[in-house]
Amino acid sequence: MEEGTQSQFPITQNVTVTQGATANMTCRVEHNDNTSLQWSNPAQQTLFFGDKKALRDNRIELVRASWQELTISISEVSISDEGQYTCSLFTMPVKTTKAFLTVLGVPEKPEIDGLPKPAREGEQITLTCVTYGSKPAADIRWFRNEKEIKGAKEVNASGKTFTVRSSLQLLVDRKDDGVAYTCQVDHVSLASSPQQAIEVLEVHYSPQVEITASLTFPQEGQYLKLECVSKGNPLPDPVLWTKDGAELPDLERMIVEGRELTITSLNKTDNGTYRCEARNDLGKSVAEYVLYVYEVPTTMPPSPTPSPQPRAPRHHRFLRHPHVTKPAATSIESLGALRPPQIEVKALQSGFFYGAVTPDSSPAIQAEWKAEET
Repeated sequence: MEEGTQSQFPITQNVTVTQGATANMTCRVEHNDNTSLQWSNPAQQTLFFGDKKALRDNRIELVRASWQELTISISEVSISDEGQYTCSLFTMPVKTTKAFLTVLGVPEKPEIDGLPKPAREGEQITLTCVTYGSKPAADIRWFRNEKEIKGAKEVNASGKTFTVRSSLQLLVDRKDDGVAYTCQVDHVSLASSPQQAIEVLEVHYSPQVEITASLTFPQEGQYLKLECVSKGNPLPDPVLWTKDGAELPDLERMIVEGRELTITSLNKTDNGTYRCEARNDLGKSVAEYVLYVYEVPTTMPPSPTPSPQPRAPRHHRFLRHPHVTKPAATSIESLGALRPPQIEVKALQSGFFYGAVTPDSSPAIQAEWKAEET
C-alpha cells in the first residue's frame, strides 16, 4: 500500500535550454484515478490545469494532456523564465514534484578594442576583447594567426548574465605587420561553433635597404645593374642614388629607374662607392656598394667561392719518364746509340706547369704528365 502511494507522486525532469529556444516541461504519473495535473511557474502562477490554460502568455502552449501526463512548451525562452517549476497532482493531500528550468545565456558576438590603425613599431598597445550576456560565464581565447596566446581574463556579473573581458598586451614589432589577431568566445550554448572577432594589425616601421649587383666581377665594357632592395611601411619610394657622396656624375650612362641603377659601358672612372638611401616618415636607411671595374683579363680573376678546407700537404714528382716510341725501321743497335732525352719543367704563376723535351729528333719522343704522391 505504501508503495502504491509513492507511485502517485508526479515524475518530472530538470530541463536545460539555450536562450531563445523552446523548453518542453513534462509531468507524468503511473496511476491516476481521474485526478488532474497542474503546472505552475517559479512565481507559483498556474500555467495549465489539465488541458485548461490559466496564464495569458502566448509563448506557453499545451503539448499533451491526459490522466497520466501533462506536457507544456515555452517558446522563445528568456533568462527570466529560469527557475523552479512545480507539477501538482490533486489528490488528498496534494502531491507535488519540482523541475528546474536552466536557461543558457548566449554570449554576444565579441568585439576587439584598442587597435590603432596603423600601429607603429616599438609602440606598446593593449587589445581588449569583450562579450556580453553569457550564462554561465563564457571563456575567451586569443590567437596570433593560428597559434594560441594567453590573455588576461576578467569576469563581471550583470544580473543573471556575465560580461567577460580579456586583454592582450603587445610590444609592436615589424613582424606583426599583416598578422591576424583573433578573439574566440567558447560557451556551452555555442556547441561546436564558437564566436570570433578578427583584427589584422597594420604596422608602420622605418626602412631597411640592401644593394644587390648583377655582376660579381664587373669588367670594362660591360653593363652593371644595382638594385636597392628596400623594405618599410609605408614603402619608401623613390630611393636616392649617389656616388662618393655626390650626385651621379654621368647621367647618360648611369640610368636610374625606380629602385635600379644601371651603368652602361663600364670603365675605370666608374670606380667608387655607390650609396642607396630610402626614407619614410619613421626614418631612413642607407646601403653602400663599392665598385671596382676590372680590366678584361687574359686569365680569369680568382673565384669568389670560399677556399676549401686545408688538407695535409701532398708532394708530387712530375714527368717520371718519357715514353720513347721507336720507329719500325730503326735497328736495335742504332736505338742504343741515341742520347737520352733531356726534360725541362717550369712552374708558371697561373698555376700551370711548362714542360720541354729535347732533342726534338727522330725517333719520335712522346711525353706524358704523371703525378706521384710521396
